[in-house]
Amino acid sequence: MSSVFTKIIDGQIPGRFVWSDPECVAFLTVEPLRPGHTMVVPRAEIDHWLDVPDDLAQHLFTVARHIGRAQRNAFDPRRVGLLVEGYGVAHVHLHVWPSVSPDDFDPGNAERDPDPAAMDAAAEQLRSQLRAHGHSEFVPQG
Repeated sequence: MSSVFTKIIDGQIPGRFVWSDPECVAFLTVEPLRPGHTMVVPRAEIDHWLDVPDDLAQHLFTVARHIGRAQRNAFDPRRVGLLVEGYGVAHVHLHVWPSVSPDDFDPGNAERDPDPAAMDAAAEQLRSQLRAHGHSEFVPQG
């Protein structure tokens, strides 16, 4: 059975995509820790990050860095968080989010019902920054 992330990637479930390439995608999470909280997800369904081939792992972390730099420019955080935990969905995913305090690393502080307009705006801010950093070919239209 397909994971929820595969269903998002395949367009069966809507997603706010900010990156798309042949190996992976990045889209905003539906329960963000901060505005702009993004998931970097390989197209291949791989359950555990330890099983990701080396070249794909390097690519995922490179894309996460691009996303993090865009978040730094778009949201001016003190730090950019990165987390790989794998409990919610059995499909490898990297959480990348702008952070203003250590409280932003507590999953219990995630926003459970974010404003859709604010989510759309955050996605567009990231797309704009990614384009400004020279990644236009990987940035889908809003």
